[in-house]
Amino acid sequence: MTGNQPEDPEDQTLLAFLDAQRDSVLSIVEGLDEEAWHRSVVPSGWTPAGLVEHLGGAERHWFQGVVAGSDAELPWDEGLPPYDPEAAFVCDRPSAEVIGYYRDQCAHSDAVLAVTPLSAPPRGRHSDPQMDEPPSVRWVVLHMIEESARHAGHLDIARELIDGQTGLGPR
Repeated sequence: MTGNQPEDPEDQTLLAFLDAQRDSVLSIVEGLDEEAWHRSVVPSGWTPAGLVEHLGGAERHWFQGVVAGSDAELPWDEGLPPYDPEAAFVCDRPSAEVIGYYRDQCAHSDAVLAVTPLSAPPRGRHSDPQMDEPPSVRWVVLHMIEESARHAGHLDIARELIDGQTGLGPR
């Protein structure tokens, strides 16, 4: 998904890993029916729909908000409660809308990355009093690789519990 092709081989590798994790997320949920998309199979209560929506929000926050310094509202935000880190990730929107939102946010992230060196400092702020501000765009890319991989693993387990499918997504 990333459009940025930096000359530095390490930067190219980082962006390739980010793309691979994004592709894994989409491959794992591909083919889920709407009922399964909105059903939690874990005690904490998150759903595949909620987790993919969360990942779209993370792409938006970290790349558009923190890296690019934009705080633009989207129609998607209308009627959503404020972010609650303690709440289960759930979403009642149809799968096509959530996947479209995730893809759109990844595309916006790629547009930011296409014009921003990974060594650059972010223009915006994360504003979490519990953690330091990220020192570089590279840190944000590494964080999003970790975030996407972590949740792809969650989705892998949920998919197996939902319909027995395993080994989905590029490896």
